[in-house]
Amino acid sequence: MVDDRMLEYDETDPKSIEAYGKKLIGMTFQDVCDQDDMKKSNVVRETEAYEIKHEDKKRKGGLGEIIEERYFHYPANNDARPDFDKAGVELKVTPYKQNKNGSFSAKERLILTMTDYFKVVNEEFEDSHMWQKARLILLVYYLYQKEIENRLDYKIGYVNLFTPPEEDIKIIKQDFEVIKQKIKDGKAHELSEADTLYLGAAPKAATSKNRRKQPYSDELAKPRAFSFKTSYMTYILNHYIIPGKNTYESIIKEKTEESFEDYVIHKIEQYRDNTVHELCDKFQIPYKDKKPKNLEAMLTYRMLGIKGNHAEEFEKANIVIKTIRINKNNRIKENMSFPIFKFKELIEEEWDDSTFGNYLRETKFLFVVYKYDDNDELRLKGCQFWNIPYDDLEKEVKVVWEKTKQLIKNGLKIEVKNGKNCSNLPKISENRVCHVRPHGRNAQDTYELPDGRRLTKQCFWLNNSYILSQLDKQFKE
Repeated sequence: MVDDRMLEYDETDPKSIEAYGKKLIGMTFQDVCDQDDMKKSNVVRETEAYEIKHEDKKRKGGLGEIIEERYFHYPANNDARPDFDKAGVELKVTPYKQNKNGSFSAKERLILTMTDYFKVVNEEFEDSHMWQKARLILLVYYLYQKEIENRLDYKIGYVNLFTPPEEDIKIIKQDFEVIKQKIKDGKAHELSEADTLYLGAAPKAATSKNRRKQPYSDELAKPRAFSFKTSYMTYILNHYIIPGKNTYESIIKEKTEESFEDYVIHKIEQYRDNTVHELCDKFQIPYKDKKPKNLEAMLTYRMLGIKGNHAEEFEKANIVIKTIRINKNNRIKENMSFPIFKFKELIEEEWDDSTFGNYLRETKFLFVVYKYDDNDELRLKGCQFWNIPYDDLEKEVKVVWEKTKQLIKNGLKIEVKNGKNCSNLPKISENRVCHVRPHGRNAQDTYELPDGRRLTKQCFWLNNSYILSQLDKQFKE
């Protein structure tokens, strides 16, 4: 650590560290470097061409190093202890962005610390390396803007101490135990961010081919890091950091010994065998003149005691509600659609960081299951949490995604059938898990292909038969 006389904060006091950190608000990273040059107080490992080296957008952690070395004046390191060890405070510099509708969201997950597969299986949550890094964080949020070429010109918008609230800690601890148990089961290679709610096991490797040993299996696993998920970081930004924001309603309003998932399942189970119309009457939702859009999702929120259409825990954990309707013959009619993709953007992606692949890797779904009775009324049968199994994603879905990319790149075959443009994109008969088909409003709702032709907007779909295969046995009887 630097000579105490150079410090402008008390390194033993979290509030002093935060107060000094708040002076960063409104500054760019270049401003930080310029200010430090004037003071001639830089404590860094490299002084020659310092800014040039840190301009590189591919250099992970470069902006964090500037704040550590040029502002707080301590050398960046990979120490297991918190950055401000005497105060128990970890420093994290993280980007946020402004969306087209004016709202703000985190740009990415927050990496806490690498996951040591051999050590974590013997750690208890409270004493874990991860929790030492996550229990008290000085968050430095900077505004990411795509049009800014030199990242030293990004501006710092918010600086705040953050400790997860008690209700979040309970879920973070459950997430930690889920990750730890999967490693104990010899399945570190099958870890997925969708396994958990707030705390994720994020892939963390220089290349997609990097692998490391795990303790209870001979199969090599991707290097991973404990992280707060992007959805959780967005919630932190909007409801703990930006002033004047109201939080969403919480599902769990009282102390409970149940896990969050069990709590949700039991809440919805109370309404089992009610028809949609009976539920509408119970929750005073008018449906006779005009059925509300997303009616079944609204009913799910009401069953969980939420008056609006957002639940705090679902927002933090990126949980998406999907309604499943089972026919009397125990089949599902509808395939499950996902967001539309742009042809030109998809062919520029690689599978390991693809939009669709990441969506499935990072999203947990709440399947709310209804079944048609003999009177063709939809009756609630219950719910289950689901995320796509590792093999189904990394083998089956990957094949469809890569074929889609190749076909678009090589030039799709498009022919008119029954007045509609049809392509040779992967069909439902080609893969047991997913396929590609149109999802535009009409034939005129198109995107441009790389070769200049236009085609109806498309998206990936999970096959109805595959969804049925993923449902708990009780729903298929």
